[in-house]
Amino acid sequence: MIREGTASNPGTDLDETIHGNELTAKDETTSGQNADALGSSSITSQAYSRLRSDIMSGALTPGKKLKIEELRSRYEFGSSPIREALSMLTSDLFVERIDQRGFRVADVSEKEFDELLRTRRWLEERALRESITHGDNRWEEQVVLSAYRLSRVPRSQANDQFVANEEWEIRHKHFHMALLAACPSSIMLKFCDQLYDQNVRYRHLSGSKAYPSRDINAEHNAITDAVLERNADLAVELLMSHYSTTGNFLKEELAPKRKA
Repeated sequence: MIREGTASNPGTDLDETIHGNELTAKDETTSGQNADALGSSSITSQAYSRLRSDIMSGALTPGKKLKIEELRSRYEFGSSPIREALSMLTSDLFVERIDQRGFRVADVSEKEFDELLRTRRWLEERALRESITHGDNRWEEQVVLSAYRLSRVPRSQANDQFVANEEWEIRHKHFHMALLAACPSSIMLKFCDQLYDQNVRYRHLSGSKAYPSRDINAEHNAITDAVLERNADLAVELLMSHYSTTGNFLKEELAPKRKA
């Protein structure tokens, strides 16, 4: 005997089962679509990172035409991720679009470097002063720690000739960004970050000249000391001198190309 209020309804049970199956199928489809989208995004990000790294290091030389088929063979990615990565790099000013004929690595010039250095100096002077004004004890600790970590690795992997050390590059950027990190303007920090990366391409050109004739660690330590003393004028002066020294080395490297 079935008690009142507990009787089963076969039709209702069936509807609920069908509805549940539809929801499950929909969830699985959505999950699959999301996974595909994430996978595609991940591949594009990998292509972007590898292309960007090779442009910044100079492995892909300034002005080089970037042919999709050659890049597919070199990096083992499909055409779509390569094209999407190139479009992203165009926005970053690392790649130039050649009308309707494709892409090429953005060229370098003494004039462009002058503009880059001048703009970077303007922005970082303001950012460093703001950072010194607003930085707390934790910020100071990060500056000290990043300077120490940078000093523990050589700039070159070889003693008899300059061979770029990727770990030094990573720690070097971390140090310079740590100096500015307490600046309250996220927009300014973003521009400083972008200009740093643009400068890296140029700095690689000056590497053979700038190493080992400069005591880079001494320059970094002097900047760190001025920052910790909260001496904004001295810190800015030392940082600007640091950039100018690299700029002078680089101009020597670019000069023959300008005269050609």
